[in-house]
Amino acid sequence: MSKYDYDLFTIGAGSGGTRASRMAANYGARVAVAEEYRVGGTCVIRGCVPKKLFVYASQFSEAFEDAAGFGWQVPKPTFSWGALVANKDKEIARLNGLYIKGLKSAGADIIQDRAVLTDAHTVHLVNQNRDVTAETILIATGAWPAMPEIPGIEHAITSNEAFHLDALPRRIAVVGGGYIAVEFAGIFNGLGVETALLYRGPEILRGFDDDIRAMLHAEIAKKGVDVRTECNVTAIEKKPDGTLALTLGKDGAMEVDAIMYATGRAPNTQNLGLDAAGIKTGPKGEVVVDAYSRTNVDNIYAVGDVTDRVNLTPVAIREGIAFAETVFNHNPRAVDHSLIPTAVFSQPEIGTVGLTEAQARERGDGIDIYKTAFRPMIATLSGRDEKMLMKLIVDAKTDKVLGAHMLGHGAGELAQTVGIALQMGATKAQFDATIAIHPTAAEELVTLREKYTPPAKAAE
Repeated sequence: MSKYDYDLFTIGAGSGGTRASRMAANYGARVAVAEEYRVGGTCVIRGCVPKKLFVYASQFSEAFEDAAGFGWQVPKPTFSWGALVANKDKEIARLNGLYIKGLKSAGADIIQDRAVLTDAHTVHLVNQNRDVTAETILIATGAWPAMPEIPGIEHAITSNEAFHLDALPRRIAVVGGGYIAVEFAGIFNGLGVETALLYRGPEILRGFDDDIRAMLHAEIAKKGVDVRTECNVTAIEKKPDGTLALTLGKDGAMEVDAIMYATGRAPNTQNLGLDAAGIKTGPKGEVVVDAYSRTNVDNIYAVGDVTDRVNLTPVAIREGIAFAETVFNHNPRAVDHSLIPTAVFSQPEIGTVGLTEAQARERGDGIDIYKTAFRPMIATLSGRDEKMLMKLIVDAKTDKVLGAHMLGHGAGELAQTVGIALQMGATKAQFDATIAIHPTAAEELVTLREKYTPPAKAAE
């Protein structure tokens, strides 16, 4: 009989924590999961799931406009924000129930409480005011939106609150240049809100391929988003009528009805008792772990955004699986974070996997670039001014495809399948040997034959 109450105690019931806990329980461990809000975590409750539903909703405005080119006469549509929010909430409640059912079916105990570490084997349940012990502890508390310290920041919202607004604002400023910022800019713009995207850097989507970044900037601007780079909000003032006056430094000022910040997320480690357990953290407060998600304390592990490795839901799930295999199935597994297919549900959307052109060039090896920009077939009859981009980065010596980057309809779906090819080490010759499916946009990936030659730089 173990001297501990549980074999595994998981703090946080998000994607990584629930998957790890379910698998550990299925391997015979006595498992408890503490969650102070709802089961499902950021992705299910206030992240990728509701956001994708809102993206779908916002795309109908263009679909109604485009229908005329295909012979449809569509009456002027009306939109109900309240109906969208209510339907979204129903779906989130359904998913929350499925996560709870999955944990309970595996035999895990769900404890609705805040858990704080008091030592390496003990957690204190705050509301119940009792201690629980465990042989192994898993920290899976995720991350939380970070907000700058500027005058009037209390008047701003984050993506958390954007899902629950009482009404759509007439004008909104979205501050940030990452994937959350560009996705919400597209959502609000598509729902008819006058939208500005304000980013302090020189170009949006830092870390993505430069061609993708530039084309997305151009495409969302064509759709009506006021994109301002090298623009920094220094103060927010709320006027008596509720209008928000933004001070923009060199860009002067702007008035909006709402301002949303998407300027990064911080690991959710405050007031968690990490010091009491002797757990090492990094400069952002992230829990430092090794390749097997183990902290510097032998029996304590961490997975997901709280480790600030790669902050994506499928990565957290994979880390949770590897943890359960390693600790409770005696099958040590480490997660390879080097090749991760990624989608950005901007409008148009992005799918990407592997190295960007800049990253490939930094490695010092020779590369070949294949790329094409074209008008998608759906835009030919609708008359919409829209372009797609396909780009492959290839190792010039080995012919191995190092990266694939796509912008346009279905790019996220494409990235998943192309990711399989890159994971298998596919070469450009193997792409070329694959018969195209016509007419599709994806056929461009297997019909690109001419290497791209950058234009010569003008003599100084």
